[in-house]
Parts: sequence; structure tokens; C-alpha cells
Amino acid sequence: MIDLRSDTVTRPSAEMRRAMAEAEVGDDVYGEDPTVARLEEEAAAALGFEAALFVPSGTMGNQIALRLHARPGDEVICDALSHIFRFEMGGMAALSGLMPRTLASPRGLLDPAAVEAVIDRDPTFHAHTGLIAVENSHNISGGVVYDRPRLERLLDVAKRNELPAHLDGARIFNAAAALGTSAAALVRGFDSAMFCLSKGLGAPVGSMLCGSRPFIHEARRIRKMFGGGMRQAGILAAAGLIALRKGPGRLAEDHENARRLAMALAELPGVEIDPERVETNILVCGIGKEQGRAEGFLARLQENGVLASQVSGDQVRFVTHLDATGPRIDEALERIKRLELIPSA
Repeated sequence: MIDLRSDTVTRPSAEMRRAMAEAEVGDDVYGEDPTVARLEEEAAAALGFEAALFVPSGTMGNQIALRLHARPGDEVICDALSHIFRFEMGGMAALSGLMPRTLASPRGLLDPAAVEAVIDRDPTFHAHTGLIAVENSHNISGGVVYDRPRLERLLDVAKRNELPAHLDGARIFNAAAALGTSAAALVRGFDSAMFCLSKGLGAPVGSMLCGSRPFIHEARRIRKMFGGGMRQAGILAAAGLIALRKGPGRLAEDHENARRLAMALAELPGVEIDPERVETNILVCGIGKEQGRAEGFLARLQENGVLASQVSGDQVRFVTHLDATGPRIDEALERIKRLELIPSA
């Protein structure tokens, strides 16, 4: 089975397993794990921040940031398909008393003018705007990236309105690879940023929340409150270090494989996708009745030995990653082509 449901399905490499077995560890809740400290130092440097915090998941990293940046009752401006709104279990409301102010954005990219138009400071009747949240790359829109000029305009809106800006950069290194720039260049100006070690970079678990030293000092307290305090976490951080050091350099290969998949899918009847719009390692395609909509298409895809995921009733998502390269992608392409022979009635 060739698993293209997500880049989270990768397995730790032999090098990661050795590093995990040999990791120097201590109690990280007491701040005594040297391997975690090394990972946090390198992660902060990679994104150009003063400090970083190792957290179990990207969701926790985002939710800690929301908790610190805004007050209960505030609104968080975000795209209507953003991860913090659609896929974090209502965490901003349940954990921090925040409300999403969602904007329908073309291809998931927030429009700076639209953001400024919904910022609310009414002292009498309305919830105040507390935060602007940006997702780069944008997952459900198909791995679409924000370039630096659009980010600059969004950050200018935040600055003029004295609002903090948080970056959900779960796949920020993918975005940087697609644009031929650095992750640090894309996060510059944000008050905080989260990125995942366990997606494109290939670690088995973990994400990093980055910000100023005072912000991360307080984030450590909130991490404990949310149940994310880890003890001898250096075993996990050791794999994260390898992912951070070696993962970014190979992401262009995943992007090329995603475009190859898109071209094969575009040739199938009842499948709608423009390969030219595939920017990173994620592609989302429309599935018509000729292919049985999303559910029928995925079932027949699985029968042919390929796994993908359902986005909606008529959309599916494929994600390329380091465990599905070279011959595996070639085989996936051959299996996908077979679907043209058995379209649904």
C-alpha cells in the first residue's frame, strides 16, 4: 500500500532511531533535558526568533500562542479553511474563550484589505479583535503559499491596528522551498510562529513554537497547563534535531512528486485539478460523479493499493513525503492510471 494520506505517516529513519536510543536526557519540565534545549536553540535560530519551545503537536503550539496573544471573548481573524478553525477541535473556544472571525479567502490566502475591514474595536457591543492568524503553507487549499509581499501587507495591517500576528507554519519549510527563500525570511515580523517536525521534515513526533524569550517563558507555563509537559523528552528531540537539520534540503523532491501526481490525476475523467497550481507537497482535486465522488474514488484507489484522504464530498487530498519517493511514486502513478478503466457509472 502506498500511503499518500499525509506527510505525518512517515517512519523514523535508522539514523533517527539510533539518535533516539543514544540521546542524552533529563527532566524537561525542570528544564534539564540537554537534547531538548539543543533542539529549541536550533529551532529558534532557524526561524530567526529569540527562543523556542518543544511541544507534542502543532495543534498544541497554535493553541498556546492563541492563549497568550488574546483575551477571553476576543476574536481571532483567520481564513475559513484554516487549520486552527477547522481541525483543532474548537480549541480556541474550549481552552481560551476565543471566537474565530473567519474570512472566505481565494485559495486560502487572507486578503489584507478584507482583514482590515473586519477588525473591530467597538467598546460597547462587539467582541474585540485580538489576533490575526496566518497559515503558510495552507493545508486544505492544496499547499498554497503566501509570498513575502502579501505577508508584508498583512503584517502592516496588524501593526497599524496594534494587533499581534501568529503564523501557523506547520509546513513553513515547504513554503520556503517553493519560493526559493528561507523559513526565517517568511516568518520575519510575526510575533510567534509554529512549525511541525513531524510533517515534511520527517520526525516521528513534535512541533516547535517560536517567539521572544518572555513569550516562550510564559508558553512553557501554558504548555504544562494544557498537559504538554514532557519529562525525558530528549528521546523525541533527538529525532527532531535530525529532521530539522536534514529535512528542509530534500523538500523540493516532494514538491516535484506532487506535480507528477497532479499531472496523472488530471488525465482521468471526472478528476479536476490544475497541475500548474500545485506549489508544494499537497494537492487537492475535485472528484466528479464519473469517479463516484470522493468516497467512491477513494475506495477504488485503495483497491489499487494507494491511500489518499477525503476533504469533502467531492474533494480528495494527496500528500507526498520522504517515505514515498522514486519507485514508490512511479508505482502510485501506474496504479492511479488504472482508475480510468473502471469509472463509476
